[in-house]
Amino acid sequence: MIPDRPFVPTISSREKAPRLGVTVVTELVDAIVRGALPSGTTLPPESVLCEQFAVSRTVIRESVKRLEEKGLVTVAQGRGTQVAPMASWKMVDETVLAALVANDASLGTLDDLSVVRAALEAVIARDAATSPSPEDIERLREALELMRDTINDQTAFGQADVVFHAIVGQMASNRLADSIVKTLFAQALASARYSLRSQLEITLGEHEAVFDAIAAGDPDAAERAMRAHILDAWQRRRPPRADEPVSEL
Repeated sequence: MIPDRPFVPTISSREKAPRLGVTVVTELVDAIVRGALPSGTTLPPESVLCEQFAVSRTVIRESVKRLEEKGLVTVAQGRGTQVAPMASWKMVDETVLAALVANDASLGTLDDLSVVRAALEAVIARDAATSPSPEDIERLREALELMRDTINDQTAFGQADVVFHAIVGQMASNRLADSIVKTLFAQALASARYSLRSQLEITLGEHEAVFDAIAAGDPDAAERAMRAHILDAWQRRRPPRADEPVSEL
């Protein structure tokens, strides 16, 4: 009797394509964002891209579709695939936003990100303070206590900080705002230029003000406290510009 041959699932060969596609998309997005492929230029032919990335035409075509979905390119019959102007880019797309942050030497993208995040988180905090449940307030209190307990451990404090903001987001009913904030916050945290610095006592005090306003059911105060915290925290984190003196604080 001939023994059965081991079963090899065909999906294993297909699983490679998505990973390859992610690499191609990420590198092309980066090239477009940093200006290696300026607006109005045409992407190289499929054959050239296939050779450059060592992938099939199918992977290249799928990758171009992803770029089109992100607003980075336009595909027109007879004109090829052209890089679109920045005005059409989907800035909140994770891959696009990551490339913008990584390639922005002036920190203008992180400046803009912080302003948008402050506006949205202020709305979220206001929403959370409208009718907070005792259970939610207790969860938020525990997150704040964790921040107090880790004040001498910068890494643990930063993790507790993230938990605090996540709970405020869960307390709010505006799921869209919370989702956008999570994307913005994740990209900011991924940037080394957004790293948490000293003055954790100030950061803790700002979170205490947010907590007090939410626990008191004061939407106006919660909105003000959260907006001020986000904007002030970024100014403490932000590296000085080349023409600015370095603070001794």
